[in-house]
Amino acid sequence: MTNETIQQAPALPRLNEPAPAFEAPTTDGVKKLEDYRGKWLVLFSHPADFTPVCTTEFIAFAKRHEDFMALNAELLGLSIDSHYSHVAWMRNIKEKFGVEIPLNPIIADLKMEVARAYGMIHPGAADTSAVRATFIIDPEGILRAMVYYPMSNGRSIDEFLRLIKALQTSDANGVATPENWPPGDKVIVPPPASAEAAEARMSEGYECTDWYFCKRDL
Repeated sequence: MTNETIQQAPALPRLNEPAPAFEAPTTDGVKKLEDYRGKWLVLFSHPADFTPVCTTEFIAFAKRHEDFMALNAELLGLSIDSHYSHVAWMRNIKEKFGVEIPLNPIIADLKMEVARAYGMIHPGAADTSAVRATFIIDPEGILRAMVYYPMSNGRSIDEFLRLIKALQTSDANGVATPENWPPGDKVIVPPPASAEAAEARMSEGYECTDWYFCKRDL
């Protein structure tokens, strides 16, 4: 790879920084990132309409739509297909699978502008398809998580719901959450940042395995 190639490569989004702004046509009119201010946004891409793995994922998102809404989270899909393809696919899912797709807009990203801004185009996977990617953006427009999956394997929708709950819990309480944390389990207290604080940590009333590893109930 030459220096010129590196310079021309688009900057990829980074965690804990503002998510790339966009204004794009969708199946529910033109949508902008600013439209979701004050809510969590789950922006998810799929390689193409009328493909089997993507169909299972879209059905799963649809079935959990109310669970996302309960977390003040909106869903926004994307693929490099036309409005007509999106609408036909949604109608096909209703007809063939018996699943009504809620009003979750799907971006028609024919020019690949949003896909490129979010790093969804991976030529090694497919030259003209957005990879299976998911971006979680907080109510302030900050990118908080991004997950990429291979073309051949579907995502876990339950994990995105769990992750939003964990992020909201961390934000509200100034804590971290352990592996596979569900609401109701103990949370992790941030490690002390000084030798003095580390010395005092063991006597602060937390459930501590060692000075750097302490949990508590919420």
